[in-house]
Amino acid sequence: MSIGVTYEEPTRTVVEISADPLAVMAGLAGSGLFDDHVVYERPGSWTFAGGTLGEVVLEDGEVRTRWPGTEPESTPWTGRPAEALRAAFAAAPLPVWNAYGWIAFEFAAERRNGTAAERRNGTAAEGRLAHLVVPRVEVLVRDGRAHITGVDADEIERVAKLVAAGGAPAPAAASPVDVRAGGDAYRARVARAVADIGAGRYQKVIVSRRLDVPYPVDVPATYVRGRAANTPARSFLLDLDGFQATGFSPEVLASVEADGTVMTQPLAGTRAFGRGADADARTRRELESDPKEIFEHAVSVRTSQDELYEVCAPGSVRVTGFMTVKERGSVQHLGSSVSGVLAPGRTCWDALDALFPGVTASGIPKPAAVEAIGGLEEHRGLYAGAVLAVSHDGALDSALVLRALYSRDGRAWLRAGAGIVSGSTPEREYEETCEKLSSIAPHVVPLSR
Repeated sequence: MSIGVTYEEPTRTVVEISADPLAVMAGLAGSGLFDDHVVYERPGSWTFAGGTLGEVVLEDGEVRTRWPGTEPESTPWTGRPAEALRAAFAAAPLPVWNAYGWIAFEFAAERRNGTAAERRNGTAAEGRLAHLVVPRVEVLVRDGRAHITGVDADEIERVAKLVAAGGAPAPAAASPVDVRAGGDAYRARVARAVADIGAGRYQKVIVSRRLDVPYPVDVPATYVRGRAANTPARSFLLDLDGFQATGFSPEVLASVEADGTVMTQPLAGTRAFGRGADADARTRRELESDPKEIFEHAVSVRTSQDELYEVCAPGSVRVTGFMTVKERGSVQHLGSSVSGVLAPGRTCWDALDALFPGVTASGIPKPAAVEAIGGLEEHRGLYAGAVLAVSHDGALDSALVLRALYSRDGRAWLRAGAGIVSGSTPEREYEETCEKLSSIAPHVVPLSR
């Protein structure tokens, strides 16, 4: 994806840095310079997107856009949410742009069964489905340099000074959250899902549970502490319109290069990690030999292949690194990569549409699993949705939102789920949610008054 060019004649500067990029990102997020901001980490690079030059918000039945030099617009939409986003960005009065933001899990329900009439009648998902911004300032940190691009020279200078100063100080101490609450209710829902699978309603469904944090949270400080303890495929920190979230995504949902190469990285099959060399080796052997975990992973990979067949050129879809173990903080997973090349006429939005929601956070078959989740759980929002970066050149990178903390109006919560198949047991799946919550629960930092 190109460096942050979001306007015709940008102001650019480069700052040499010796500080940890994580501290630089947290310092920018906590500086107060930008109400809206997104931090997005990919292997070898970190991006801070600050302020709003342009904006696309997808809500129940309408898409709202705001672009420089024009009045805000609100227009109705029907059909597929990804197509509504594609059309909104196609109309952007900017020659080049990068956008950053999030899409909710309920984006899936709208994609699969959400007609305009259903939305009006309340039978499809409600609320905000996506929020993306084209920032006023972008800071791309890689190889010891911060590449800063923006629309205002004075703003660029202030950002450059912050970057040169070395970023945020060490955060305050964490106050660990007890992950073992709500077990009885969760086990009952797992048992219900196993019964549904036995009745042939679906093959697999991810059942999750919400865990409320009993105090207001310092989200940037939690990002710093949590990132130091995790090894994510992607990490993120965001504050958009007062909604804050941070997370350490274990897998790539969809990555599309400008040349049309597309990749997804399903992870399914889980055991605890980080409990000592002997224990980790033992649980790894269990993971690689457990029939339930192997089945869960294999069907997820097959589903990802089928989804890429829909949008990729014939013969281009392939699986690499099949069922290798990926270590992600407090857990280890079975992981594979599935890739292909987009067929002529297909775009990154088609790839996102085909792969969303992530099979490892919804189930198989997806339409039935998404419907089942609607009956088993309350509104998910960003959990099991995606944080993404998308560019004018057709590139897109999106991370599945798991291992995350969410905060709005002084209230914060965590969430984790487990993949339920016919061989699942309620107690084991509850333990899996505890293992996953432990990727972030010990690192939550209270907000100082």
